[in-house]
Amino acid sequence: MKRFLSVLALTTALTAPILIAPGLATAKDVTFTTTLNDYGGDGAYLAYYVTDAQGAYVGSLWMAGPKAKWYESLTDWYRATGGDAAEVNGITGASVGAGKTLTISFDLADALFDAGYELHIDAAVEDMRGSPSEIVVPLTTEGAGKPVRGRTYIANFAYGM
Repeated sequence: MKRFLSVLALTTALTAPILIAPGLATAKDVTFTTTLNDYGGDGAYLAYYVTDAQGAYVGSLWMAGPKAKWYESLTDWYRATGGDAAEVNGITGASVGAGKTLTISFDLADALFDAGYELHIDAAVEDMRGSPSEIVVPLTTEGAGKPVRGRTYIANFAYGM
């Protein structure tokens, strides 16, 4: 699975070169661990994306939830990307069930850390309200391993290097 994600990361690097480090750039192997609350609803769609120090969208890292028709429920991600499903082509997986944990790994460019970039996670569940920017965390080496609580659907999120 890790090799598969590395291949996806490389292909994504062609459209978002600062996010996923291509072969010669320096990169960190980063693991995201997101545990959902047991909120009693359907599986959550989660959009993982990065903004720069000015809050401008840089690129998408992962979309948990395969059906593009529901992406507009991830309102901050949708607004930042104009709802362009091409932003997540090849980097999607299943939605995440209530009380479950999603763990994904990436090779992220070193340039993203300690430089003002932020990771955002939008969350949405069918027949429940959306939670735009449920998690917003600065990408710093110091923040690695420190859990962050979500506002609605995410019990906690942490990234490790």
